[in-house]
Amino acid sequence: MSSTQPAHSPYLAVREEWLAQRVEPALDPSLPIIDPHHHLWDRADWRYLVRDFAADLAPGDNLGHNIVATVFIQCRAMHRAHGPEAFKPVGETEFVLGQAAMSDSGAFGPTRVALGIVGHVDLRHGALARNVLEAHIAAGNGRFRGIRHISTWDADSSLLNPAYQPPRDMFHSPEFREGFAQLAPLGLSFDAWLYHPQIGDLAMLARAFPGTQIILDHVGGPLGIGPYAGKRDAVFATWKASIRDLAKCPNVAVKLGGLGMRIGGFGLESGALPPSSDDLVAAWKPYIETCIEAFGASRCMFQSNFPVDKGSYGYGVFWNACKKLAAGVSPGEKAALFHDTAARVYRI
Repeated sequence: MSSTQPAHSPYLAVREEWLAQRVEPALDPSLPIIDPHHHLWDRADWRYLVRDFAADLAPGDNLGHNIVATVFIQCRAMHRAHGPEAFKPVGETEFVLGQAAMSDSGAFGPTRVALGIVGHVDLRHGALARNVLEAHIAAGNGRFRGIRHISTWDADSSLLNPAYQPPRDMFHSPEFREGFAQLAPLGLSFDAWLYHPQIGDLAMLARAFPGTQIILDHVGGPLGIGPYAGKRDAVFATWKASIRDLAKCPNVAVKLGGLGMRIGGFGLESGALPPSSDDLVAAWKPYIETCIEAFGASRCMFQSNFPVDKGSYGYGVFWNACKKLAAGVSPGEKAALFHDTAARVYRI
C-alpha cells in the first residue's frame, strides 16, 4: 500500500513506520465484530485492496480482533470507463465482488470481506435511478445492500473533497427525492455522509421517507478545521442537539467512528507517536456517549473507516478504543454495537 498521498489530497497520509510505533494487544479478542464501513481501491497514488486490508486485520499485525465480516462502502473505485454515465458506478460493485471472491477463498484469513456492498447511484436521475439500482443488485450477486450519495457541503470550499461537489440543498431537490423513493421498494438502504450543519436536512429527509433505512456515517461529521477551528464546544453543542433530533427518526442508525479524518481537527496524526486507544477514548467519548444515549445501542454500530482513518491510528488500536468506550454497557448492548446492529441493518 502506498504510504503517501499527494499534498492536495483530502486524506491524511498513511505512515506505516509511524503506526508501527504503537502496538496494543487486542482486548476481548473473541468478541465478534462486523466492520460496517471500509473502502477498497487501486489508485495511482494509493492502493488498498483485500490483501492490504487483510494485513490490517491479521493477528500478527494488529493482534487479533475477531472481525468476522465487513461492509464495503462506496469510494469511486473502478467506475466503468464506457457506457451510459448513470451506469458507470456499477463498475465499483463489479470490482468489489471480485475482491470479495478473493476473500472468500480463505487465502487472506477468515474475515468475510465485503459480505455487504454499498455502492453509488446519482439519485438526481429521479425515477430512472431504479434502473441503475437494479443493475447494482444484479452485479452484486446477493451482496448489494444500498447506496451512498455523498452530500458534504460547506460554504468554505477548503472543507470539500474535490471529488465531490454536491449542491447545497441536494436533499430538498425534487429529482433527488424521486430517486430516493426508489430505494425502499427494492429493500435498499441509504448511507448519508454529510457535515454536522446538515444533519437537520437529513432529519427532514428521514421523516419524509419513514420506510427507508438511513445510516448516518461518521457520527454526523462534526467539523473542527477552517472556520470551525477553535470552536469545539460550540460545534459540539450544535452537533449534539442535531443528533438528538435525528434520533427521533426510528429509520435512522448511526455509525460510531470516522473521527480520524482531517476535517475533525482532532490532530491525532500530529504526535511523535501514534495515539493510544486511551488517547482516542479521551478525544471521542463525548461523541460516542451522546450517540449511544440518543439512538440506543440497537441503532449504533462501531465502524473503522479504513484506510481513510489509517492516517491517524492503527486498526487494532481503534478497536481497542471502541471496546473501552463500550466498557459500561450490558452484554446485549455490546453485541449490538459491535455486531448485531450492522448485521440487521446491512442484512449480514
